Amino acid sequence: MIQNQSFVVTGGKVLSGSLQPQGAKNEALQVICATVLTDQVVILDNVPNILDVKRLIELLRGLGVEVKQLGANRYQFEAKDIDLEYFGSEEYYQTAKKIRGSVMLIGPLLARFKKAYIPKPGGDKIGRRRIDTHLLGFQKLGAKFIYNDKQESYQIDASNLQGQFILMDEISVTGTANLVMAASMARGTTKLYNAACEPYLQQLCKMLVRMGARIEGIGSNLITIHGVQSLGGTEHRILPDMIEIGSFIGMAVMTRSDILIRDARKEDLGIIPMVFERLGVTMEWTPDGLHIPTHDHYSISTFIDGSILTVYDAPWPGFTPDLMSIILVMATQAKGSVLIHQKMFESRLFFVDKLIDMGAQIILCDPHRATIIGLDRSQALRGISMTSPDIRAGVALLIAAMSADGESRIFNIQQIDRGYERIDERLNAIGAEIIRIA
Repeated sequence: MIQNQSFVVTGGKVLSGSLQPQGAKNEALQVICATVLTDQVVILDNVPNILDVKRLIELLRGLGVEVKQLGANRYQFEAKDIDLEYFGSEEYYQTAKKIRGSVMLIGPLLARFKKAYIPKPGGDKIGRRRIDTHLLGFQKLGAKFIYNDKQESYQIDASNLQGQFILMDEISVTGTANLVMAASMARGTTKLYNAACEPYLQQLCKMLVRMGARIEGIGSNLITIHGVQSLGGTEHRILPDMIEIGSFIGMAVMTRSDILIRDARKEDLGIIPMVFERLGVTMEWTPDGLHIPTHDHYSISTFIDGSILTVYDAPWPGFTPDLMSIILVMATQAKGSVLIHQKMFESRLFFVDKLIDMGAQIILCDPHRATIIGLDRSQALRGISMTSPDIRAGVALLIAAMSADGESRIFNIQQIDRGYERIDERLNAIGAEIIRIA
């Protein structure tokens, strides 16, 4: 990946046609890590070819996992000959610390090999993202860990994993995934309370069950795992990415476009459609997916008593924090005002200064809250040069640029590439004008 690439975006283009959402990034990172739980073949379908996934697959190859690409988005994994000495290599250290999803290798490695080494994982700079929930859970299962503060790495030993009741201190998706995978081959029964229950976590649990795991309470916040001695192979299809679907909804509205989002299923989106509807978005569900008609104007609702609408993030089934930046950008051209309350991360709203430079009326109240005063299309955003700070803010800025008057340039687009597959090519195919500059 070339680190200094940028997008040059010509705004004001109306899009028309259909978009196929990629496989879900967050699910892909979980289920790819789960392939290490068995020495048998696991086939994953609808795998997004994005930077974070490529990095994780590179990491697994280094560990000795045999990975074959069977199609554009179809992979075969066989973790038959794992090289545990690779843990001590500089290559492993440098690769693992680039991607936050690498932390979910700990659970499978502890379950199958009783030990793991992991550097402090990377990912988006969106505020503090501790992994205490993972480590405290492993500790309750009987694991012992040492933190090397000079290398910022964790060495974990789990020679005697024993099922326990674990009350998780936060509703962590990756923490829940990690503990479910570790407990799947621990002795006895593990009960995870206050567990995450996102569709992606449900997908992971269903995949593990097909591999031979015994898991109860899938989809609830109390998951019971009865440990088994070994797991086998399976085949699994990853869900369409609900974050990309939400991004496409916001993009269609901002650019006054009529598009069809294929394979979008209402039952997998939770509260997401309801939140967009509160911002005035009209959606039509069809047998082919979700149709977003042209929106010349759209109005933000108020609460029943007439007070200003507040949109805030929360663990599933609440509204995902990954779509807060899309909602914020979309609100800039709506009629009415909204308070965006980003509760879960304290640095995710810092991209709004770029939107203010583009002409948006936004008051950043504090690191967690921003008030957006909608312009009701009375004044288009204007094109500027800006830098993508993280995956989700990067796509929000891309959407803003696509709706703006004039030309914008977005730097640091490898952040966008981490989460969105060939986004420029796919959008250009339906009428966008996005040029990738090396």
